[in-house]
Amino acid sequence: MSSDDERSDEPGSGAPEQLALIRETVRRAKVPRAKPRTWRGAPLAGRLPVARVLVNKGALHLDQYFDYAVPEELDADAQPGVRVRVRFGAGGRQVRGGRREGGGLIDGFLIERRASSDYQGALAALAYVVSPEPVLGPELLELARAVADRYAGSLADVLQLAVPPRNGRAESKPSPAPLPPPPAPQPGTWERYAQGPGFLRALAEGGAPRAVWTALPGPHWPEETARAMAATLASGRGALVVVPDGRSAGRVDAALTAVLGEGRHALLTAESGPEKRYRQWLAVRRGSVRAVVGTRAAMFAPVADLGLVALWDDGDSSHSDDNAPFAHVREVLELRAAHGRCAFLLGSTSCTVEAAQLVESGWALPLRADRDQLRATAPLVRTVGDGELARDGAARSARLPSLAWQTVREGLRSGPVLVQVPRRGYAPRLACERCREPARCRHCAGPLQAPDQQDLDCAWCGRAETAWSCAACGGVRLRAQIVGARRTAEELGRAFPAVPVRTSGRDHVLDSVPDQPALVVSTPGAEPVAEGGYAAALLLDGWAMVGRPDLRAGEEALRRWTAAAALVRGQPEGGTVVIMAEPTLRPVQALVRWDPVGHARRELAERAELGFPPVSRMASVTGPPEAVAAYLAGADLPPEAEVLGPVPVPAPTPGRPRRQGDAPTGETWDRALVRVPPGRGAALAAALKTALAARTAKGTGDPVRIRIDPPDIG
Repeated sequence: MSSDDERSDEPGSGAPEQLALIRETVRRAKVPRAKPRTWRGAPLAGRLPVARVLVNKGALHLDQYFDYAVPEELDADAQPGVRVRVRFGAGGRQVRGGRREGGGLIDGFLIERRASSDYQGALAALAYVVSPEPVLGPELLELARAVADRYAGSLADVLQLAVPPRNGRAESKPSPAPLPPPPAPQPGTWERYAQGPGFLRALAEGGAPRAVWTALPGPHWPEETARAMAATLASGRGALVVVPDGRSAGRVDAALTAVLGEGRHALLTAESGPEKRYRQWLAVRRGSVRAVVGTRAAMFAPVADLGLVALWDDGDSSHSDDNAPFAHVREVLELRAAHGRCAFLLGSTSCTVEAAQLVESGWALPLRADRDQLRATAPLVRTVGDGELARDGAARSARLPSLAWQTVREGLRSGPVLVQVPRRGYAPRLACERCREPARCRHCAGPLQAPDQQDLDCAWCGRAETAWSCAACGGVRLRAQIVGARRTAEELGRAFPAVPVRTSGRDHVLDSVPDQPALVVSTPGAEPVAEGGYAAALLLDGWAMVGRPDLRAGEEALRRWTAAAALVRGQPEGGTVVIMAEPTLRPVQALVRWDPVGHARRELAERAELGFPPVSRMASVTGPPEAVAAYLAGADLPPEAEVLGPVPVPAPTPGRPRRQGDAPTGETWDRALVRVPPGRGAALAAALKTALAARTAKGTGDPVRIRIDPPDIG
């Protein structure tokens, strides 16, 4: 009721009179009103009465701190790092008694307490402290700010990824007491690498080595990762490893338990559920646990005294976040290693171009085994090209070459056989029919495409190509053809009716299969681990993998093939891999030689010559055509920036769920690429962020989507 309510002087009005007296008593006591509180008239904290707050608003023009008054009642709980609720959006007109009021309640983080504010107007008061638990420390805040600047994003968006949602029940439970450091582990299978024992020794002694680790084929990489983490814990520091999926996290989790025992590490994955995951995260934040294994979001885990950051299989697409600001785990861990002066380990059975660049620049050193060790662990790789398929009668009648039939038959005598089948939707890019060299634009070296199956144009800059010829061999004919993978897998099942067939793919992914004869048909990335290793593997439709319309097609194909082949027994044990792809293709040659590092170095040299990422920095601008054009016209790009396009974004496949970044149904979007030379990436990100913040603040025009270093640029 209003403060202007009048008392009634009529007889029999005792009840209203008593209510009025109670209201007057409350007014004189100046007690803050009930929630949602405005704290009108409440005294402020005597020391540091101003709280600097980051509000949970991802808009770029609000990417700043806001000052709020700290009521005396909240003084004890309102400490840096806690979650708070504040009123936001009231404007400067709703001021009563020197306090700003109104606006909607919104979450935020208290960054610091100050004695005074830079803002000259009236301050609103903190509504309340959600929890006295400090969840945002200085190191995590510094890392989040660096990631936001690197990817032209907002700090609030990064913190939504870095700090998990609160769970009151998990927060109310105490974390266990920290255990003393374990003893340094034995090298174990790290002895297969010339620098392996030395790397572990440096970690155990408190050093900060940086290494790009090309792991040998076989099942030992989880245990080797666990030993590296154990060596770091032996020095009294913390360790963090990020893996691409829950299956890999489970394997490393089991290896850590075997090496360290129970209670020394935390598992941070989405499969854990919100309460358990938050409880584990709090144990890490409170210093009870110093070893963490998890998937993508674990890259921000607040490990105390961090001594090692490790990443497995950095080429996996799951390491690239699909939420703004689209950070990549590899880049975030590089920032953590540089800012925290801790060790860095990037491991995979393959090698990305970015990993090769780390070695070429001297930022990290190579960590790999010699050729003798590789020959003892890698399977025999054999190829079947178009020529063999054309001459093979079995391939013409049953759509599989005789070599594949024989390999499967012999492999099933001693164990399971893996059959890798490309996913539906793999669309090949255009290439020279004679030498298979990808067809590129003469102006920007982007991939050529033929949307209407007739005219050629560039997928990057949109320029038409009327007289293409291959720069490698002079050929003038193009190829874009794949062999049907689904029917091939069906033919395998019919050919071996007495053998069980197991499938692993998007809808149902198997973790492991027993060491018994079986055909295991899997899409790339979903291959289950076989107990004792697969006896053989078939890599079907290699042209579909290497011919995708993507700059990374060759690198990604080799990574997928290597990951599958690494699950096969070594050549001394009879392990054989047959790949159906043209033997002259560069990724196929690298697989036969088992030389992913050499392939990555050659790719890096080629990209440096053509100005491709990662040597250059690139950003994509996507949105309605008018919005993209207006945004680029208003952006103050660096003088060295080169704008490619815009070109229309391919429409999503009918019937497929709309993914983030796809144009709404019925709309046509454009995409432009902005490329800058090395050393100008920070300037490009700052310019794009400033232009987008100005556009958002004005609220004019359709929104545009900015992505720094997009993983798929065609």
